[in-house]
This record gives sequence, structure tokens and C-alpha cells, in this order.
Amino acid sequence: MSAPKKVVLAYSGGLDTSIILKWLQTEYGCEVVSFTADLGQGEELEPARAKAELMGVKEIYVEDLREEFVRDFVFPMFRANALYEGLYLLGTSIARPLISKRLIEIAAETGADAVAHGATGKGNDQVRFELAAYALNPDIKVIAPWREWDLTSRTKLIDFAEKNQIPIAKDKRGEAPFSVDANLLHTSSEGKVLEDPAVEAPDYVYQRTVHPEDAPNEPEFIEIGFEKGDAVAIGGEAMSPATILTRLNELGGKHGIGRLDLVEGRFVGMKSRGIYETPGGTILLEAHRGIEQITLDRGAAHLKDEIMPRYAELIYNGFWFSPEREMLQALIDKSQQHVTGTVRLKLYKGSVRTVGRWSDHSLYSEEHVTFEDDAGAYDQKDAQGFIKLNALRLRLIAMRNRRLGD
Repeated sequence: MSAPKKVVLAYSGGLDTSIILKWLQTEYGCEVVSFTADLGQGEELEPARAKAELMGVKEIYVEDLREEFVRDFVFPMFRANALYEGLYLLGTSIARPLISKRLIEIAAETGADAVAHGATGKGNDQVRFELAAYALNPDIKVIAPWREWDLTSRTKLIDFAEKNQIPIAKDKRGEAPFSVDANLLHTSSEGKVLEDPAVEAPDYVYQRTVHPEDAPNEPEFIEIGFEKGDAVAIGGEAMSPATILTRLNELGGKHGIGRLDLVEGRFVGMKSRGIYETPGGTILLEAHRGIEQITLDRGAAHLKDEIMPRYAELIYNGFWFSPEREMLQALIDKSQQHVTGTVRLKLYKGSVRTVGRWSDHSLYSEEHVTFEDDAGAYDQKDAQGFIKLNALRLRLIAMRNRRLGD
């Protein structure tokens, strides 16, 4: 690959990406454009701007992408009830395509011929960033310093920082106890004190949720309104997508909801242990399944459940911009046409349960399911022929087996 002339760097302002910024300047002698995205990670982003200025960056992008993140990425994913390996709500995975999308757009705006990220060569994020980048611009150069440089230890990184006058937070001079990624959907903690899956994670790892045992002793009931599969209101108050998720995070965190200790299979082949907190997302998933229970036909619901693992795996592996994900999304979105109504939920000491649901689009017919007089809505005698027809092939198999002595 020829040396890039101008690089757009996904820049957090932290030690690693600050070192990457300087390394790009010194290694390639290229101009660097910094891009810092506010995805709801809960950190002040202006220090990243100041740090980029200090390091000589002329074009600095600091953008609030929270609404776009929830509206165009999180909500479409939640229409599918997506869970990776049955448990993980894909909080890190779903943020990467949006970051890559803006990297590519900023590269076009600034005339940059390359983009760069701070993902390591061991993880999933390198795949997610780069698959998305190439899907959006097949000619873009992607620089992944962790796969190129010889700064292979924390000591070497800090030495490089000190030699190049890169500010280092005091707590970065020693080994960090674990690595954290955060956005409006979740926090993810990995490494160091969490690397032994046999040892319970210390409680200080959790940042967004109180310990369920310390949550309020009284349950809290909330109502979430949906339109075509997306949450639109809490307690009857209409809210924007990011505002809804922010509020659900507050409620979930207060009640200790959404903690997950998972050993997952990374796309690159190894297993890793992560501690995830997804308070608002856990509530949202329960609520969405609750409204689907009365508005979604059995055949449609079961088909969704069949394709969900494939859809979730595509997102986890970085294929958000692939044709197969878009095809599945079209199917999922079609299923949500009548997923409109309200769900009532009970939040209590780490759990969220649906306790009521209602909708003008409901398929539930109390007249048909009642144990009382149904006034002729359902003729129970019809079931006899239904059962006999469905039993026919089973009876034929049994008759053959009896004839052959099986």
C-alpha cells in the first residue's frame, strides 16, 4: 500500500488513539483529520478536540450522533429482537458501522485517501470497521496501526507518548484493570481482572447499574408505546429515539437491570469473556417482544425467530452493509407493519417482566380463547378433523413400522 497523504482517524482522545495520531504523523508524514463521535458514551468530548488541536490537527470533527445511532442502527436491530449467541445485545457491534460511515463521509468531504482506527489485531472491531469502510468506498485505504507498529506493550506505548509530548493521564501510567467501550446502548468491559472466566467479576466493573440486591425494594411499573416496531413514548410522553433509550437506561440502571457476564465466540476465532451492561436495551427487548405477542401472526413471529440468529451474527461479524443483512432487514421491517401499541412492564431487582399489553392492531381475541361461553365464535368439533389430518402421516409411519416389526 502506498503511503497515504491524508488520513481520517477515529479519535477518542484517549492514550491509544492519541499515540496513533502522532504515529500516523511521524510514520507516514501525512495530514491527519480527527473524528470523535458522541454515541452516548457519557464522556465530555471537548477535551478530545483540545488534544487534537494541541497535536497540530487542522480539521477536527466532533459530532453528536446519538439520535442517528438509535434511530438508524439500534432501533432497526431491535425490530429483529437480535441476540448474539442467545444473550448479547450487540452494543459494541452496532456502533461500528455508524463510525465507519462517518469516517468515509468525512474522507470524501476533506479529500482524504485513507481512514484509520484503533482496534487491535485480536478483536472483532478491526473486522467491523474495515468491512463497513470497504462496503462504502471500495478504493479507501484502511490503516490499522496495531497490526503494523512495534509498540507491543503498555510500557512502549507510554515511552512513545512521553518522547512525543503526548499528555498521559496518571492512571494510564500503570496497567488498567480492564478495557471499557461505552455508548448509549451499553458498556462493555474486557481484559485484565476479567480474563479468568472462572472468577466472578468484581462489582466495581459495573458502571451503569446498581447491584440488583441493592436496587429499590419496591417494584416500578412503566409503559412503553410502540409504532411499527419502534418505541415512541414512555408513560404516554412522546420522545425521540435517543431520549427514550437514555430514559430507559436510567430506569434500568436504578433497578439493576441488564447485567451480563458472557464468554463469547469472537469472529476471529478465539473466545473472550466480557461484562456487559445494557439496562435500557434489556427493557426495550422485553417490551418489544411483549407488543409482538399480540400484534404479530404466529407464522411471522416464528419466521423472525428462525432468522434472528443469522441476522445477529451478521451484525456481530461486521456485515451491517452487506446485501444479506439488508434483505433480512426488509423482511423484518415488513413484519413490523402492525407492531403498534403499549406494553406495561414491571422493573424489580435486576428483572424486567411484561405484565400487560394492548393495541388497536391486536390479533388477540378473548372471544375465541375464553373458557366461558364463546357464543359460537369457535366450534370445538372442528378440531377433530384438524387433528386427524395432521395425524395421518404419523399413523402411516406407525402402521409401516408395526408391519415391519420396527
